[in-house]
Amino acid sequence: MVDNRLVLTAQNSFTLRIIQERFLPEISQQATALFDFTPEIELRLDKKKEAAPPIKKSSASPANNEATIPGKSAKSGNKLNPQLTFESFVTGKANQLAHAAALQVAEKPGISYNPLFVYGGVGLGKTHLLQSIGNLVAQENKDAKICYIHATNYVSGVVKAFQTKSFDEFKQFYNSLDLLLIDDIQFIADKPGTQQEFFYTLNSLIDANKQVVISCDTFPKEINGIEPRLTSRFTCGLTVAIEPPGLEMRVAILLQKAANNKTPIGEDVAFFIAKHVRSNIRELEGALNRIEAFARFHKRTTSIELAKEALKDLLSAQNKQVSIENIQKTVADFYRLKMIDLLSKKRTRIIARPRQIAMSLARELTQLSLPEIGNAFGGRDHTTVLHACKTIDRLRNSDETIETEFNLLHQTLRS
Repeated sequence: MVDNRLVLTAQNSFTLRIIQERFLPEISQQATALFDFTPEIELRLDKKKEAAPPIKKSSASPANNEATIPGKSAKSGNKLNPQLTFESFVTGKANQLAHAAALQVAEKPGISYNPLFVYGGVGLGKTHLLQSIGNLVAQENKDAKICYIHATNYVSGVVKAFQTKSFDEFKQFYNSLDLLLIDDIQFIADKPGTQQEFFYTLNSLIDANKQVVISCDTFPKEINGIEPRLTSRFTCGLTVAIEPPGLEMRVAILLQKAANNKTPIGEDVAFFIAKHVRSNIRELEGALNRIEAFARFHKRTTSIELAKEALKDLLSAQNKQVSIENIQKTVADFYRLKMIDLLSKKRTRIIARPRQIAMSLARELTQLSLPEIGNAFGGRDHTTVLHACKTIDRLRNSDETIETEFNLLHQTLRS
């Protein structure tokens, strides 16, 4: 710790970039829990390992559409990644509405939908969409003042403004923006001071016809620890969901990422990966990177056989996973129900609650996407599955019986 800054060093620029893009929010969370306040996080290269200067604070410049936030360094995440564009975003049934809305917002900022609220699970492309909006607006208007920031860094900015008594400067910066892109807004939950400040900022920008785009891991009204007036403001524009990609879309994503990496793969290999990695796009990319690295190291051509070798740990773990049919049968037997009732449209509590528990177990113990789980439960919609999972999560925290039964079923299925 240096002057309330947490300084972390990376051995090389690649590691530093990966930490910046993927792990900074989690590091900030852990640091907040450890120090009882949210320190400013500074990432540096280890000069002994790689002769390169540390990342320096960027000055406000319309030319590159970046802005330096008062009391914060450029490492806080407001810089746009030029590689995250609409052209590189793979669209499909799971995200086509979110993509269309984002494109319309980028073409007519402050006019179409304000705010645009994009929600969905981890690694499904929310950040890519936000960055795509920022890059297109920057391309169309070189003078636009744009800020992309993660919610944890916004919280850090509020804390810093309190500490340095620079709130006027802080407010002036955000109120002067033409486009605010804020990622993972759920991280301002249970922080009333930050929520109040963001509420005022949101109102100010929207009233001035300046565009705000927000991402979150869940539907606005299901975020715990957020003030109702803020939740209401989130939904006054357009709220769109991004769902886990289907098989064909996963294949398309893999083919495009492989082409971008200049290591094209065959469709057969892409289908093999897509069938075994179903949860999110980040894991797809991780599996692809592992296969490409394995092929380079062994100087072999990418094939299904090579993919099996490279992903043998993943495939071995999956072979131990529980099938959804086993989950359904185990839950039905436990609650003394008939399978036909569990999969039926009946909504009586004696059937609905076990069904919700079975769906929650399926999401936790299998690699199936929400739509796939819904189909396995009598053709239900993915939103029904999501609601069931959230309901069971909430009940497990408040109902000891549900928690005990869930854990017992979980243990039975994994034994």
